[in-house]
Amino acid sequence: MKVISVLGAFVLLCVSCNTNVDNIDHNVNLEIEKSNEIKCFGNTQGTTYAVIVNDDIDLLHNEIDETLHAFDLALSSYIPNSIVSQLNNYSAGLFKYKDSLKFFNRCIEQSRLVYEISSGAFDPTVYPLVDGWGFMKNIEQVPDSSVVDSLRALIGFKDGHHFKFNPLGQDSLYSIVKTTPNAKLDFNALAQGLSVDVICELLESKGAKNYFVEIGGEVRVKGLNSEGNLWTIGIDKPVEKSNSLNRILQEIVQLDNKAIATSGSYRKFYEKNGVKYSHTLNPSTGYPVKHSLLSATVVADNCALADGLATAFMVMGPEKSVKFIKTHQDLDIELFLIFHNSKGRQETYMSKGFKLLIIK
Repeated sequence: MKVISVLGAFVLLCVSCNTNVDNIDHNVNLEIEKSNEIKCFGNTQGTTYAVIVNDDIDLLHNEIDETLHAFDLALSSYIPNSIVSQLNNYSAGLFKYKDSLKFFNRCIEQSRLVYEISSGAFDPTVYPLVDGWGFMKNIEQVPDSSVVDSLRALIGFKDGHHFKFNPLGQDSLYSIVKTTPNAKLDFNALAQGLSVDVICELLESKGAKNYFVEIGGEVRVKGLNSEGNLWTIGIDKPVEKSNSLNRILQEIVQLDNKAIATSGSYRKFYEKNGVKYSHTLNPSTGYPVKHSLLSATVVADNCALADGLATAFMVMGPEKSVKFIKTHQDLDIELFLIFHNSKGRQETYMSKGFKLLIIK
């Protein structure tokens, strides 16, 4: 049985003998066996990716790399000439941009959906807060309340608040009106999931019906693996300082034409004067969350939705997340939470549908 861990870089896969192991991240465990699968591994978005296709299709490795590079040119805040970087550095007024592949527009549309259904728990305008807390450059600085208040004034993804989304749509030319000069967008909490969907669409355009796509731990699968079984995914047990050598799987699930994404707080924090500050920021307060939720795993039809909601649940905390899942059954999503109870012990919550995915 092939088990793939979705939180972090550890992946246990069956890899063909002609795979270039030198180009694979050293945190990836490889089990070599003969197979007719198409397998592509590489680096993107500051992390690794893995694509496995169990179909005879015409697919070149560089097609995946080129697609991911085009995606970054739209949405990576680390590329100076990307669309999002240009917008963030734009002072104010009408900003026109070319979006031939519509990656940027799709991200905006998906982000607006998650922003609205989560009542702002997911908010791409959080960039100034993330930067102000030192998370962009790994600077351990704790801003005082006056700084947080000034940054909070820049937050809010509601149309017309800091950005007015007004696409022209002529010859792939679009526009956004930026009304607040220092407002900036950060799509990292959803864009990675969207990039998984984009690669899946590339595979399906070539006729793929059985595939596995993973980028930075976000996963989407369809059909069967080379053993004729549904794809099997492992979810990490939240343990601080865990790595590929000592990590433990909390649960193992099988997915049928679904995406899965996990967001966790137990690895992303810094400590200052004995106080731990989570990298998960609450847009409504401007401060790191302080609830007991350790990780949130979401299963959905597409990875962008799963990725964005996993982040939103980490902001909401366990109680609000459970309430959300019970009142939004129309979204067809499943949820798995790991949290500390009032006595400091680890507990879990699973939606009814998630329980059916678990391999006993």
